Amino acid sequence: MENEIEGNVSEVKNDKKKKSSNKTPLIIIAMICVFFAGCAGMFGIIYACPSLFTSELTRIEKNVTITDTGLAESVDKVYNSVVVVSVYRKNTLYGSGTGFVYSKDDDNAYILTNNHVVEESDKVMVSFTDGKVIEADLVGTNELADIAVLSVDADDALAVAEIGSSEDLKVGDTSFAVGAPLDSVYSWTVTRGIISGKDRMVQVAASSGDYIMKVIQTDAAINNGNSGGPLCNANGEVIGINSLKLVDESVEGMGFAIPIERAIKYADMIRNGEKLEQPYLGVSMINVVDVLYSYSSRYASIYRDLTSNDITDGVVVYSVEKDSSAAKAGLEPGDVITKINDDNIINVAYLRYYLYNYNVGDKITITYLRGGNEKTVTITLEGSNKTY
Repeated sequence: MENEIEGNVSEVKNDKKKKSSNKTPLIIIAMICVFFAGCAGMFGIIYACPSLFTSELTRIEKNVTITDTGLAESVDKVYNSVVVVSVYRKNTLYGSGTGFVYSKDDDNAYILTNNHVVEESDKVMVSFTDGKVIEADLVGTNELADIAVLSVDADDALAVAEIGSSEDLKVGDTSFAVGAPLDSVYSWTVTRGIISGKDRMVQVAASSGDYIMKVIQTDAAINNGNSGGPLCNANGEVIGINSLKLVDESVEGMGFAIPIERAIKYADMIRNGEKLEQPYLGVSMINVVDVLYSYSSRYASIYRDLTSNDITDGVVVYSVEKDSSAAKAGLEPGDVITKINDDNIINVAYLRYYLYNYNVGDKITITYLRGGNEKTVTITLEGSNKTY
């Protein structure tokens, strides 16, 4: 009996093992099916809604070759037109500067430079880039425009500079200068910069008195000896004549050039033999600021009048020439001129600048103070070879 029971139990266990063994392959197959079904479902969702799982990235690739050859081609255009100007007094070299050939006809080549480069000279020599040195003729000068014109035989000129326009300039435009800084050892030095400013009003000292120049500002290095040389744009066209540099321990890179249009205007007048007749008021004047800060008994009454009326700018009429434009208009000693038309007169230099913008025969309105009261008078400008 016991043996029968044990036999039955054994059979039951064997049946269970067989059933269990039969289910195992089915479970594995089911799991594999579920896995692939899940993968298929996932790919289906990604295919149907890709934006849920991806971010769009756009990348633009460019092939860029950077080549900076500078301004070599532009410099070549003007280089051989530039000359070194050596100035002699009593056969002794006493100064040098720069110039450039700006015009040429069948007989002569004409060189532009600054008046202050050649003034008080009795001989001017010019050197060309090929090493040739010849004496130049001084055609004429204009002190207030700071322009001088020299001439040499047409065959001696190696090149003529291409003239551009200063009116088209924008602040930040590339500029470069060619000249002979310091002395002839550094002849035809090229310096590069930008246009730093336009229409700068710079006060300049001259033998006939201070005056104002409206100039182009550049940070291209301009040093002694560069005066008279060309300031060029990026195309190698001359846009100005290097004239002066602001010198101060706290200032760096402030050079100035006369706009080429103004320079050529006066150069053509010189070549054509036109007499430059300046408008003439017929007064002697003192800067208001000079009276205020350089007090002397000579100007005591003027000083009292200025301080009592709180006047700080302008020019004081010190004397009036008989039968002059000023006398005919009724100006008197002690009057303080503050405006010519709508332009403010800060000092004598500004008065000269604005006065010389007009021609002989023009009518101008002068605003002035007399005894603290503002008055105006209309003056018809007469001409003279004198100043003021």
